[in-house]
Amino acid sequence: MDEETDGVLQNKVAARELDAIDRKILGVLVEDATISYAELGERVCLSPPAAHERVKRLRRSGAIRGTAVIIDPKAVKKPLLTFVHIDTKGWGKTPELMAVSQYPEVEEIHSVAGDTCMLLKVRTEDTRALEGLLARLYETPGVTSTRSYVVLSTYLERPVQPGVTTEWPTPRHMATPLY
Repeated sequence: MDEETDGVLQNKVAARELDAIDRKILGVLVEDATISYAELGERVCLSPPAAHERVKRLRRSGAIRGTAVIIDPKAVKKPLLTFVHIDTKGWGKTPELMAVSQYPEVEEIHSVAGDTCMLLKVRTEDTRALEGLLARLYETPGVTSTRSYVVLSTYLERPVQPGVTTEWPTPRHMATPLY
């Protein structure tokens, strides 16, 4: 019992690093979060109760933030994927700009480094709907300009992956020392 919140003592979850089995479990769940604990355990070499306990621990620790359904954009009539770069006066993340999150077409909002302030990932029915969203953005105080990148084809789109690259290949131009 470490922290008091509204008069109720809360247990803090002890932070611990993910091990190889945790990462395997996460990898399986990313593919199919509806898998039974029996099948999950079989795939990661644990008993069903042990797999269940691991998943509960991963949820408590925050490694698993939730379970979601991945929707086919065409099924909900939002086939047009666009990344919108937004330039602003001053700090980009304002309550007025964050208010665009009320629109279900806005899937992600990021504050970014580089030649823009904010980056939005949006899916709309067509260019007319995209134009409506852009008009709404231009009405937002502080927004000075936008650049839109309409996606023609998607070759990879996936949720966060549990794996980590331990060694990156050496670029060819760095493989042989000059001296």
